[in-house]
Amino acid sequence: MIQKKTFDLAGKTAVVTGGSRGIGKAICEGLAERGADIAVIYRRDKAAAEETAAAVIKHNRRCFCYECDVSDFDKSKETVSKITGDFSTIDVLINNAGITRDMLLVQLKETDWDTVIDTNLKGVFNMSRHVLGQMIRKKSGKIINITSTSGCDGAAGQGNYSASKAGIIGFTKALAKEAAPRGITVNAVAPGFIDTDMTIGLKEKLKNEIKDRIPLGRFGKPGNIASIVSFLTSSAAGYITGQVIRVDGGLE
Repeated sequence: MIQKKTFDLAGKTAVVTGGSRGIGKAICEGLAERGADIAVIYRRDKAAAEETAAAVIKHNRRCFCYECDVSDFDKSKETVSKITGDFSTIDVLINNAGITRDMLLVQLKETDWDTVIDTNLKGVFNMSRHVLGQMIRKKSGKIINITSTSGCDGAAGQGNYSASKAGIIGFTKALAKEAAPRGITVNAVAPGFIDTDMTIGLKEKLKNEIKDRIPLGRFGKPGNIASIVSFLTSSAAGYITGQVIRVDGGLE
């Protein structure tokens, strides 16, 4: 039986990109429940980020919000420096920021390809690159990348998104091998269809068709992803690295 103390993150700082809403917000709250202080990175919606911060503070944890476009290498470096100054250390990095620009390939604009790849994939590189040095010096750390079942299986109309999320999987496995000798674990979580802003706009007919493909017969909740992330940050998951964990209701 896993004891609660194995999930103890007291005294640790977690950085969550795309932490202002949906899965990111749930992850922030889940880690705060485990005792972590939280750095919320958002791109535009300051009000939503502040709502996340308020939820974290209710758990008696410290929380600051940072506006940052993670696709910008220099801005990401500057933001990591600010976070380190505010919290002294970064122990956990959750690369969650992601966008979609869905379109069939014959209609997909180059700018929409570049924007999705830059945010979803390059953003993971940027943040990991800037955080990794201090984790190596401490010989400890947890990096968890949020990919997608689209990155595992591909999805029509999501060539750019699927490519970005598949790239995260390859990146995760490569970095896990590099970082393991330094005591750092790197894993990925691949959500299926989750009730978030990305799925709320789907037409009801399409939602029902998707649910017919899911053995559990329903979409997941952001908390389902947050629970797996919390586990992967715990000492109970200390021997897990380079893995991709699907959270998809058995999606076929």
